[in-house]
Amino acid sequence: MAIALERTCPATGLRLFSAAETLVKWNAVAAVVFLLLGLLWVIPSTLNRVLGPETISPNLYYQATFLHGWNMLIFWVLFFEVALLYFAASAILKTPLAWPRLAWGGFWLMLAGALLINYLGMTQPASFLPFTPYVPLKAPPLFYLAILLFAVGAILAVLVFFATLYGAWKARTYGASMPLAAFGALTAAILAVTTLLSGAIAFIPAFFWSLGVIPELNALWWRHTFWGFGHGAQQVNLAAMVTAWYLLALFTVGGTTPSERLSRIAFFLYLLGINLGSAHHLLTEPTGALSSAWTWVNTGYLIHVAVLGSLIHAFSVPAALERGLRLKGFTQGLFGWLLRAPWSNPGFSALVLSVVLFGFLGGTSGVTMGSYDANLKAHNTLMVVGHFKGTVVAGMTLAFMGLTYYLLPLLFRRRLVLPGLAKVQPWLFGLGMALLSLAMLRLGVVYGMPRRFGDTFTFGGSALAFSYPPEVTFLLALMGIGGTLALLGGLAFVLVAVGTLLAGRPLSDEGIRTAYQVKPEEGEVRPRGVYALALAFLVFFLVYYLYNHWFLSQAWFIGRP
Repeated sequence: MAIALERTCPATGLRLFSAAETLVKWNAVAAVVFLLLGLLWVIPSTLNRVLGPETISPNLYYQATFLHGWNMLIFWVLFFEVALLYFAASAILKTPLAWPRLAWGGFWLMLAGALLINYLGMTQPASFLPFTPYVPLKAPPLFYLAILLFAVGAILAVLVFFATLYGAWKARTYGASMPLAAFGALTAAILAVTTLLSGAIAFIPAFFWSLGVIPELNALWWRHTFWGFGHGAQQVNLAAMVTAWYLLALFTVGGTTPSERLSRIAFFLYLLGINLGSAHHLLTEPTGALSSAWTWVNTGYLIHVAVLGSLIHAFSVPAALERGLRLKGFTQGLFGWLLRAPWSNPGFSALVLSVVLFGFLGGTSGVTMGSYDANLKAHNTLMVVGHFKGTVVAGMTLAFMGLTYYLLPLLFRRRLVLPGLAKVQPWLFGLGMALLSLAMLRLGVVYGMPRRFGDTFTFGGSALAFSYPPEVTFLLALMGIGGTLALLGGLAFVLVAVGTLLAGRPLSDEGIRTAYQVKPEEGEVRPRGVYALALAFLVFFLVYYLYNHWFLSQAWFIGRP
């Protein structure tokens, strides 16, 4: 029986059941494959921005943007998150995976949908729509069918996760409270349910509309429903990323959050308010689409419920690192623990870069852009792209990369190949994404450069052509440099991951125990350094937020003749 096929990880003490372990491996491998495809398709879109439409045609730009978006924002992310859900539900809660056949069915449906999207995007690019396929634009039925296949597969994976969670609860495989990482995965799974249901509500009618069964769809209704899926998927990413942060803090330095109760409350705040972030896509809709009262309340007040949750995590994760390092004996001064941290460990450096870049680039820009007034200047500009380069890429992707450096030896029992390359990979990828995101943020909010437009400078020779000032050329060059560095960092990660799977030396239990020993450090310390860092971040956040509103006030004069 599958239940009897289990082993205990010598480094973590987790129980790894064969069915769950195999599904984690297959989903993780699929995730890396689609990450590679997404990395390759970013090359034409970046070259179009930097070198212009004369070098990379608008048609190729749109095709590349379509395939880059689906592979990076959906396929790479969700395959990895399914692997994380199975790992959390089975290994962390020490219970066998429920309904493994259903889990395999979900995997093959997801894979079929993802492969079909890539096939259609490569063979029939002129027939397909951007990543935001707004009605009344219409794609062929196979496009909508592929999305539905993938979504149904993801729903089956979430059902398996919930069933496994129920089995763990019924068997009392954990103590009085669920481990924090499993609780974070539960938060991501609940958000995934609302996200996938929104996608079904949008894409099922669109599928029948493309077949001619439904005569028409309301464009505003469809756009609102779509963003429950399109942006909601990124909220699932956020919960999964924070879960990976807590796991990496434990795996790298034995760090645990100062207050599990407070961290759980932060996850709960995500459930209450995080999906309101979808509203920023809708704030420039025609009058009447969203009422003024709804806009003021949700974007001015209720959205900050989720912001509070993120601020709690922004303190708790670095505090976990400081606690773990101070309890290891690095107690000198305010930041001695940070200076003597294991920076050569790619899991640790990926974690720190993920937290810092997400906070300073993705998080602050997201809160600002989610405000009704500031959104007027940021909407549909390159700032939107710069924002999610700071969240989904610099934040989440780096966190998943860091976690992979532990899953490879713990699950696949292989020693990392090219360890020197693995040490520099997070820095290469993180620095590149920081430059790319910063350039995009400024190009969008200061110069209004549009997103997803294949001819940014001449607008196809239309009357909208615009001459940008010289700084734009510098920022575009910075985009090119950052994009190149990030691409090299991404390819280096794929090389290390695939190379480890194919050629990594097998690890014995003793080898795993020696190299990857994970032990929560016990004791009480005050994270004094993180207190100071948190205050500095809050000051930066306030200045950035106010600057954007001041900058908005310069766009037009109010109350002057």
